[in-house]
Formats: sequence, structure tokens, C-alpha cells
Amino acid sequence: MVREGLRERTTRLFVGLGILIWVLGGLPALGASLPDAPPAALRGLVGFYEDDGGRLLLRERDGALEVLYEPGGGKERTFGVPKPRSLRPLGGDRYALAPGLTGAAGETLTATRDGSGRGTACRVGRRTFRRHFFPEELGKTFRILPRLPLGELRRRADRAVPPREAGDFLSPDLVELVRLDPSLVLDLRYATSNNFMGLSLYDQPRAFLQRPAAEAVVRVQRALVPLGLGLVIHDAYRPWRVTKMFWDATPPGQRDFVANPAKGSRHNRGCAVDLSLVDLATRRPLEMISGFDEFSFRARPDYPGGTSRQRALRDLLRARMEAEGFTVFPDEWWHFDYRGWQSYPLLNVPLGDL
Repeated sequence: MVREGLRERTTRLFVGLGILIWVLGGLPALGASLPDAPPAALRGLVGFYEDDGGRLLLRERDGALEVLYEPGGGKERTFGVPKPRSLRPLGGDRYALAPGLTGAAGETLTATRDGSGRGTACRVGRRTFRRHFFPEELGKTFRILPRLPLGELRRRADRAVPPREAGDFLSPDLVELVRLDPSLVLDLRYATSNNFMGLSLYDQPRAFLQRPAAEAVVRVQRALVPLGLGLVIHDAYRPWRVTKMFWDATPPGQRDFVANPAKGSRHNRGCAVDLSLVDLATRRPLEMISGFDEFSFRARPDYPGGTSRQRALRDLLRARMEAEGFTVFPDEWWHFDYRGWQSYPLLNVPLGDL
């Protein structure tokens, strides 16, 4: 989805995250093999935990747990400064911590789980860090509470007109992705109610991009085939009126993740695509660190949490897309803008008219 303009504080935070990723080895080589999924028992503890004075990020790397600690009770949760530290198993769900990690009296971490094996809390000395569960971890889709009913959103969008732009633009040449490569998997969320608004917003489940961007997506798809992987498309060209509906529906405090219709979205130009990876044999989506359209810090493309496999899949997707002229959006690992997007006009053509 898609905020298109970052606040200065977010830019500064990404510098720290970028350094962390570089220290940990950077993006995988284009032909690198993928790590195996960790054992279920270990996977159940991977997550985000916090108390009033700080937060712990438990992640998996090379079949073992690591912890990152970030002090403070503010809203920013980046883990862009501390280095990950290994946890030494002591038996059960007890682990030895590096001395002085949290400043707590004890340096042993003890995890507790629910009946399904998911970690619910971590105790370190006298401090208890409670698990924050995200919708994807509970098998749900992230949702906002729309500010207006669907009928009113549509009436407002029908009355509105896109902003007028000055300058010379290329003539649009939108092409349907599956006509170029039928092996692409479509999971077009805004043509269903399985999206952050819980509303169906498209008149047809079709995906279009400007021809150069569409051809680049096809090249990525073909490059993934030898790895047994493929692409699943969640969104591509988006009529401007839908961007207007997103904005009007989203509470002001969550609008960092939606584009302002006064400027329009790169999706409206047919030069942005939201996508992820699937297993080519089953055509089922692969598990990433966050869900698609999750309005959270976990969606950032350099977020250091999750498992080794999740991070490798996310970074592989980014590397393949960047090799074909796309740039990842700084707050959303799934959103990629194609080079030269500024050369195309904002469009408001319904999908059914293409």
C-alpha cells in the first residue's frame, strides 16, 4: 500500500537498520540457497516482547535463538542500534543471557508459552516482557476500523477528481500481467474483503502495469523458477479513486501507511507493484516476517526480526526486484516502484475499462 514520503526521523532510523543488516552479512547473493525453517519449538518463541522500560526481540539465526534489547518506552521500535546476542540453552525454555544485556538483576531468560506452544512472555531477573502478537501470527489479516461506510467512501470518490499535474508525460501503456506470463499467481486483495479495510474495492480481480514495469516483473518471475519459487501479485495499477477511498477511510493516526490523494500514488501511475513469493510447485505463499499491508514496524524491509528463512526470502525478493530496476519502499517490504515512474501520469481508469 503506501505512504510515499518519509519523515526525517524514519530516514535516520533506517540508517541504523541498514548498518545492522550490513554487519549481519547484507543481502543474499542472487543464487544463494535458502536456510531451512527452524524447529517448531524454537519458532514458537520468535517474536516481539515488551515491558514499560524496554523491549526484547527474539529471533532465530542458524538454528539458534538470538536476542536484541532496546531500552525505552516510546513508540519507535527499530532495534537499529543494538547488536544481536546469542542465547545459550540451559534446558527447557531457560537461556543464559550475555551479562548486562538489560540491566536487570538476573541474566537468565525464562520463556513461558500458551497451549499451542507460542511464547507469551519472557522473564529476565525481576522484569517480565509480554509478547505482542500481530494479526498474521494469529492467522488473521491486519484491519483498520474504516472511518466511513463503503457507500459514503464511494460517493466521495465519485465526486472527487485527481490532482492536475503540469508537464509532459509518456502515454500510458498498461498491460495485464498474466497475459505476459500466466504462471504468475494472483491474490488481488482489494478485489476481495481480505485486506486492511475489510472491503472489496475493485470491480475486477485484474493486475496491470506500464509495459516496461510489467516486462521487468516477468523477468523476475523467470529468474525465480530455478529456485522453485514464483511471484504472487497483491496489487499493481490502482485507480486514483481507490487511493482516495483509502485516505478517507483510514484514521489520521494510521495515515503514514496510505498515500495522500492530493499527490496520488505510484500505483495510480501503473508503476508500483505489491508482491511476495510462492512455492512454485504448490503455488502457496511463503511465510514472511510480516503480513501484507500490516501497518507496523515489522513491515520495514530491513527489520531484523523473524527467522533466518523469512529474512532470506524477503531479501531475495528485494535483490531480484532491484536487479530489474525496482526500488523497495522504505516502510513496506512488499511494495516496489519501477524506475521512471515520474514519467507517467496519474490515472483513474476503472480496471473493467482496461
